[in-house]
Amino acid sequence: MASKAVPSCRLVFCLLMSAAVLRPGLGLYTVNSIYGDTIILPCRLDVPQNLMFGKWKYEKPDGSPVFIAFRSSMKKSVQYDDVPEYKDRLSLSENYTLSISNARIGDEKRFVCMLVTEDNVFEAPTVVKVFKQPSKPEIVSKAPFLETEQLKKLGDCVSEDSYPDANITWYRNGKVLQPLDRAVVIIFTKQMDPVTQLYTMTSSLEYKATKADIHMPFTCSVTYYGPSGQNTIYSEQSVFDIYYPTEQVTMQVLPPKNAIKEGDNITLTCLGNGNPPPEEFLFYLPGQPEGIRSSNTYTLADVRRNATGDYKCSLIDKKNMIATTAITVHYLDLSLNPSGEVTKQIGDTLPVSCTISASRNATVVWMKDNIKLRSSPSFSSLHYQDAGNYVCETALQEVEGLKKRESLTLIVEGKPQIKMTKKTDPSGLSKTIICHVEGFPKPAIQWTITGSGSVINQTEESPYINGRYYSKIIISPEENVTLTCTAENQLERTVNSLNVSANENREKVNDQAKLIVGIVVGLLLAALVAGVVYWLYMKKSKTASKHVNKDLGNMEENKKLEENNHKTEA
Repeated sequence: MASKAVPSCRLVFCLLMSAAVLRPGLGLYTVNSIYGDTIILPCRLDVPQNLMFGKWKYEKPDGSPVFIAFRSSMKKSVQYDDVPEYKDRLSLSENYTLSISNARIGDEKRFVCMLVTEDNVFEAPTVVKVFKQPSKPEIVSKAPFLETEQLKKLGDCVSEDSYPDANITWYRNGKVLQPLDRAVVIIFTKQMDPVTQLYTMTSSLEYKATKADIHMPFTCSVTYYGPSGQNTIYSEQSVFDIYYPTEQVTMQVLPPKNAIKEGDNITLTCLGNGNPPPEEFLFYLPGQPEGIRSSNTYTLADVRRNATGDYKCSLIDKKNMIATTAITVHYLDLSLNPSGEVTKQIGDTLPVSCTISASRNATVVWMKDNIKLRSSPSFSSLHYQDAGNYVCETALQEVEGLKKRESLTLIVEGKPQIKMTKKTDPSGLSKTIICHVEGFPKPAIQWTITGSGSVINQTEESPYINGRYYSKIIISPEENVTLTCTAENQLERTVNSLNVSANENREKVNDQAKLIVGIVVGLLLAALVAGVVYWLYMKKSKTASKHVNKDLGNMEENKKLEENNHKTEA
């Protein structure tokens, strides 16, 4: 038995060696696998009935075989060869499918499944491809800013752990950036990790920016191959600050130029349109040829009207790049003549003038005792009603807060003037004497009476208006009297008298008394006569009644009796 077995083993070994050299098979078959996953390699051979065993191997670059797994069809046992890179990673199933866990780049080989019978060896090669998706690309080492007209490194686009290696593309605002002489320079490098055999790709971009690149997004992408074909991953957008020189200088004024008035603080601001903006400027004041070096603001405090003029500012290193603005400091002067408190005499002439001087046309308003006047006051002959508080007010409508006002307090004085009037009551029993007084300050009025009489009402005064008022008394004189009205103020004492006669009053009273007595006497006499007639009538009536009763037939006598009665009554 031993002698027969040796030839048999020799035959199998010779067949294996010849299979390793000749490599008969069913053609090239490829298994795509993801890095880190399990590689599944089916044998792709029909198992013969007289199969002795199955075996897997891979081929070295020089073509020499390395056996890694063995399975006997009779003993149903599996053996794995001592290959360090596949230790504890292999699994061979009953149908001779080989599984390799934790796929690595080194697993990219040509594997062969071998089924061996006593008289033949069958082979099925399989090529393993391993793919690793790279990391999302990232723009690193970014420039803090880009400058126009200068080629400057923008940054590096980096994508790591790729297999196979991949390509990197740059984009500006979504459009592919192509290399351009002295404007776009792209340098691509790749590096393989000696342990993992994974690639890291780096693409450096040098870029000459323009002002059109302000706010423009830059991105990059990595294009790689996977089991399903080509794929692309994009980076996040990056926007860069673009530096460019100042091309224009402008000046701003606060407060706005049309609202500057004397006493204001003016702030001049000079701005350059470059990025970054200039931080220092030269400021030129009116009439001063030399500039004042300052930051981008310059303040003038408490300006006067002589500050009106042209103001300029320029760059320090480019004095011909200059901005100019005209400033008007508005002013408003008001002169009232006379002003303050003025005392004049009634009838005097008082010229009043309100003179305005302003940087532009101003409105003028006159007020008297807080009431607006239609025109400016003019006094050719003063009256008491002209006294009062006058205000001349002016303003520039376009300049807020620019107003002026002056006041005149006019006092019109006059000596007391008296006029006396008399009014008799319709009954004739009393008389009203009125003393009209005019003057300022207000005169005090005093009454005196010469002769006998009685004062019915001591005095009654009217309100004091425009330097005038009156005082009146009511009297009923029994004889001729003289009434004296005295008016006195700080300027003078004035006296006026009025004679009041009592005669006319007494005669009228006597006539009225006589008339009343006559009327009363007449009425008494009429009443007496009527009483006597009535008494006689009643007496005769009684006598006649008696005769009638005695002699009803004497008609003639009765008739005469009636006639006599009528005559007597008459």
